[in-house]
Amino acid sequence: MRSRQRMFAAVMRLLLKCLRLGRRRRFKLVRQVEQLWHYGHLCLRSLLYNSFSNGDVVLDSLFEPVYWLVDHVTRWFGVVFVALVIGLTSSIVAIVYICLLPLILQTYTPAWICWHLAYGHWNLIMIVFHYYMAITTSPGHPPQAKNDLTGVSICRKCIAPKPARTHHCSICNRCVLKMDHHCPWLNNCVGHYNHRYFFSFCLFMTMGCIYCSISGWEMFRDAYAAIERMKLLEKERLQVAANQTYYQTPPPTFSFRQRAFHKSVVYLWVLCSSVALALGALTLWHAALITRGETSIERHINRKERQRLQKKGKVFRNPYSYGSWDNWKVFLGVDVPRHWLTRVLLPSPHLPHGTGLSWDLPPCVTEQRAPLLAI
Repeated sequence: MRSRQRMFAAVMRLLLKCLRLGRRRRFKLVRQVEQLWHYGHLCLRSLLYNSFSNGDVVLDSLFEPVYWLVDHVTRWFGVVFVALVIGLTSSIVAIVYICLLPLILQTYTPAWICWHLAYGHWNLIMIVFHYYMAITTSPGHPPQAKNDLTGVSICRKCIAPKPARTHHCSICNRCVLKMDHHCPWLNNCVGHYNHRYFFSFCLFMTMGCIYCSISGWEMFRDAYAAIERMKLLEKERLQVAANQTYYQTPPPTFSFRQRAFHKSVVYLWVLCSSVALALGALTLWHAALITRGETSIERHINRKERQRLQKKGKVFRNPYSYGSWDNWKVFLGVDVPRHWLTRVLLPSPHLPHGTGLSWDLPPCVTEQRAPLLAI
């Protein structure tokens, strides 16, 4: 009996020693893994340490392949987008001339006929002129040689002088003076020399679409109702043919010309209304930027700078803003009152103020304001 108790006690002591030894080894292994993890993390941070790194930099790095794909797709499909704009605009103009203009001449009063002819053709001329100038005018590029440029930085991508308000376009692979953005619908950058053409095209295209949507609302309702009647009569005709009852007369069908007319009116109204909403929102956004004397890129830069100075109790002032009214005069190139007619309401190829390399006070600015901080 005693021998069995001694044997059982020895087995239990041996088991406890094994458990203690296993626990020590397990704890030792965990400590080694933790040490290796901290050491690797410290090495990685020491190799990749940058005082300017933050969450935005990490996200930009992760999305760099997406940016590369978008840049190359936009570069190659720019011609397709331009052809699409020309094709859609031409289709609307053709529908107006072929389908709607004869109806207007037959049913409207002489005063309304004169109004539609005058406003419609003026709006069309402004759209065509500004779109052509926007896609053919170079936005402006800084010179490669650093001759008379003072106080400029160097672009990290093209290793060339980079004046104020100049930014590098990854799609064009060049620096652009007063760059706003790269527009795929123009297949061109929007910069110092064609910014006015781009905005004017957006404005007059929006006005034209709103004009077509409002004036064609009644025609759209009638055409939509006619198409619904076409579908109903077509369904009845098929039912009669399926029943094979010769004593019933099939309902009359619309001609091809009538079908084409009604579908063209519906297509015109839907397309113009959609473009008016989308392009109208873009036009309002750019109008707000012009009022503040900013570009799309400078909007983000100024916002970050404003937040940074606000934390320090300081106020940021845009050095390129001269006030809402003067900003519009500088943007449109209005120096004297008659320029509102000759340069704004009529097609005008006049150049903007300045060369885009330096930003002196324009002559049309009524009051000079000293900037608090330059970007």
